[in-house]
Amino acid sequence: MAHRRPFWLLFTLPLALTAAPPARVMIIGTKIAPPFVMREPDGSWTGLSVDLWRDVAAQLGFRYEFREASTPAALVDGVAQGRYDAALAAVTVTPDREQRVDFSQPYFDSGLSIAVPRSLESGWRATLATFFSWGFVRLVGALTVVLFGAAMGVWLFERRANPEQFGGSTAAGLGAAFWWSAVTMTTVGYGDKAPRSLGGRLVAIVWMFTSVGLISGFTATIAASLTQHRLDTEIHGPADLRRRVVAVVRSSTAEDYLRVRHIRTDSVDTIEAALAAVDSGAAAACVYDTPILKFALQDHPALVLLPVTFEPANYAIVLPQHSPLREAIDVALLEHVQGDAWRARVERYLGTD
Repeated sequence: MAHRRPFWLLFTLPLALTAAPPARVMIIGTKIAPPFVMREPDGSWTGLSVDLWRDVAAQLGFRYEFREASTPAALVDGVAQGRYDAALAAVTVTPDREQRVDFSQPYFDSGLSIAVPRSLESGWRATLATFFSWGFVRLVGALTVVLFGAAMGVWLFERRANPEQFGGSTAAGLGAAFWWSAVTMTTVGYGDKAPRSLGGRLVAIVWMFTSVGLISGFTATIAASLTQHRLDTEIHGPADLRRRVVAVVRSSTAEDYLRVRHIRTDSVDTIEAALAAVDSGAAAACVYDTPILKFALQDHPALVLLPVTFEPANYAIVLPQHSPLREAIDVALLEHVQGDAWRARVERYLGTD
């Protein structure tokens, strides 16, 4: 005979899913993380996570007050050490954190993204950077020396044999010879100056053949330099972050991601400071949570969010381990995040893609 559950369990099960609210005022840890947690000028709290908690708390009859922390790690520490009854902001669920605290059902899917300057050393900026580089200056200097050598050879033979074109003062003669060597090398060959002596013509023949190799090598070097500069400066995804300084918020999952991969970081306290570092050129890019970056970039028109999301993660409410409130909070969370009001709220804060 199949085992039947006692009939009275059908009435007590709903009560098991709804824990009695604490008699005292709950202390809820939070931190500024727009658009999930924001502070209004009058001191009140608002944002996606704050509004969601208010809905859940109202449904479950919780009384609470918010206490501000400095970092996501401080929120987790506060719950683990009993200073907070719960914590919320844009706290990512990670294995390390799960060992110390419990998490509610996730209420927002996130991940990491990269913010870079809109014109990250591309186009004309990359070209200018190459032409004003020390390597390019040295290359032009070496070419000038070679040009002057060819000019000197022609001038020594032509200054007496062809004074009309290469005569006059030493400066005038060498200047005319330098002009001839330059137009010969570039194959322009205006024809306004040409050697007449045997020695001058022999120099000219050697110079013309030499010029073919020189101009080809010069062009190839410039092209390679531009290509390398573009490869060294453009960022298209996580693989391009190596050998660069990346701005990141201290004690965040983004900082953990970068340090594990030995990417140099400029760790700061806020996302605004991280984006300011990219704006000023102190960092090549900023890595942080996708929705927070997307919201923050509204105030940084010179930066753009790359269309790449990696390291998928979830935001959830931080709870003490074995919290008797977890089941009730989970049920209330699922009811709210699956409703139209939550989707409308997300669109209001973050817009639509």
